Amino acid sequence: MTLLITGATGTLGRQIARRALDEGYEVRCLVRSFRKASFLREWGAELVRGDLCEPATLLPAFEGVTAVIDAATTRPTDSLSIRQVDWDGKVALIQAAKEAGVDRFIFFSILDSEKHRDVPLMDVKYCTEQFLAESGLNYTILKPCGFMQGLIGQYAIPILEKQAVWVMGESSPIAYMDTQDIAKFAIQALKVPDTINRSFPVVGTRAWSAGEIIKLCERLSGQDAKVTRMPIGLLRSVQRMARFFQWGLNLADRLAFTEVVASGKPLTASMDDTYSTFGIDPNDTTTLEQYMQEYFSRIMKKLKELEYEREKAKEKSKKKKLFR
Repeated sequence: MTLLITGATGTLGRQIARRALDEGYEVRCLVRSFRKASFLREWGAELVRGDLCEPATLLPAFEGVTAVIDAATTRPTDSLSIRQVDWDGKVALIQAAKEAGVDRFIFFSILDSEKHRDVPLMDVKYCTEQFLAESGLNYTILKPCGFMQGLIGQYAIPILEKQAVWVMGESSPIAYMDTQDIAKFAIQALKVPDTINRSFPVVGTRAWSAGEIIKLCERLSGQDAKVTRMPIGLLRSVQRMARFFQWGLNLADRLAFTEVVASGKPLTASMDDTYSTFGIDPNDTTTLEQYMQEYFSRIMKKLKELEYEREKAKEKSKKKKLFR
């Protein structure tokens, strides 16, 4: 089976590519830059140049492809808008997949997208779900709500570097999941017929609030966090201001999504049906405590090694001075 993966250079997409290659699939990655995606070729994937926003580049990438796993999405730093990539681009991708006659289409949406139609990213995800369901393709929709990988830059690194940790609004508890585990569900969906034409939540073992994550990081690092809270009113003011400028539209749309996770309403769901249907053991899912423990263990070990090297360098410097 040959898989076409979009968004393969991203946090989630690279884990999907790695998992698919490890399980023996032939992997083709649609990329805009061969240079930025060179690590995928080193892993064993085939790279094809293409852009979701340039529909003419898509169909050639589907030659010989059996299934598509779409993990692409706009990034906060992108010059293109959410609508251009996550709606226009996805419509073009689904249409190309339909024309190419692919057997399966795996799409990543966001948990509870249907409940937040006023948020551009959530609305676009919901509309794409509906478009895919009506396309005639055999699809599976997976709905995560947060990646554990994002917590490193948001909480762990600022605490280690004694920088401010920003917390907005009431901080909704979120059931974060390791992207390696999410990738496991994506690849498993290709093997399980009961996942066809269905949607599934793909979330972590429990929902964590910002305060709980900060306390966990403090305990594992042995350092106190400097917490700075941003009032929800200020967030809304920045969002309104950004909409006055063309360059600020993507930022404004992202800030609208931030308001969802600052509402205080938990983002989580039962995974019982998901685990049962996919045939995956819930005990194999990484917990947030395990993920953070592993990160801080590696970092603290590295910091001790660096401190040891500095002390050795100081001792050598002192001995040189004594013999001058």
